[in-house]
Amino acid sequence: MSRKSPGTPCRGINAGPLSERRAGTIVRRRDRSGPLLDYLVARFTYHDRDRWEELVRRGRLSVNDEPADETTVLIPGDVVEFRVPEDEPEPPVDRNVSVLFEDESILAVYKPPDLPCHPGGRYFRNTLWALLLEQRPNAGPLFLLNRIDRETSGIVLAAKSRWAAGALGRQFQRKQVSKRYLALVEGSFPESPMEARGFLSRDPGSAVRKRRKYHEAPLPEHGGGDAQPCQTVLTGLGTFGGVSLVEALPRTGRLHQIRATLHALGHPLVGDKLYGPDEGIFLRFIRGEITLEDHRRLRLPRQALHAAELRILHPATGGRLSLKAELPPDMRGLMETPGRL
Repeated sequence: MSRKSPGTPCRGINAGPLSERRAGTIVRRRDRSGPLLDYLVARFTYHDRDRWEELVRRGRLSVNDEPADETTVLIPGDVVEFRVPEDEPEPPVDRNVSVLFEDESILAVYKPPDLPCHPGGRYFRNTLWALLLEQRPNAGPLFLLNRIDRETSGIVLAAKSRWAAGALGRQFQRKQVSKRYLALVEGSFPESPMEARGFLSRDPGSAVRKRRKYHEAPLPEHGGGDAQPCQTVLTGLGTFGGVSLVEALPRTGRLHQIRATLHALGHPLVGDKLYGPDEGIFLRFIRGEITLEDHRRLRLPRQALHAAELRILHPATGGRLSLKAELPPDMRGLMETPGRL
């Protein structure tokens, strides 16, 4: 098939009303060149190869705005778009979103666990972005500024204008925003503050493509060419049976930074399928084969990580603003009865 040059990869998710479900991604340099189907199966594990083949045959995939077929070969920089069939149901989510703070410039909300922030993969209407648009149909676009994982609970900040989004975005880029997370981890975590300074890179020993590995500084020679420096200050706030509550203050914002760091320190997050007691749990989970014994070992059905506080400078007034979200019931409940399933 002929190949067009990649253009702008995706329209902004905040640009307008809900429309056809689309998921777009750019082929990364580390993905290298290869068949489209191989890429889809490795990168998007929520469908198996037979299902992706069916969707390609049905014309649901395009590359650089041109229809793709089973012979399509990808190269880094290609834009792959998936038009999700309307008859494909989305997984259920927790829709209990609440407003923590709102004025003319910004909106801060509590995002419950098990709710994605943005459309992607199997999720479109069952996302925080879509729920906010549904609840505020005449309020204009919202620009989500901080992204937290689907299973992570806590504060998500949105701007109500491009100007406010730009002002706050620059604060995030310049590391002027203070973030405070609370985590429940396995074992007894020391109460003296610990500065975990090191590097994150892809885990070469993992069967899961997106898993990251934390290396203490200095980086060993075998650390990998994709290593990124990271820094997190960790403090134990108390032990409850077999689990500890930990305060995490990330000084950098790397993918899976807190989760991978705590795993490397021997205190994985409670409920973490990828960085928990056994990554085989994650592989069984994505195949729909997770067992009762897996649930028992995880203690919670989601990773026990909570975005508890954001400190920003208000984009309009310049004043300091502290936004807080209380620890959710599932994490509080486990601290009260740590031995429960």
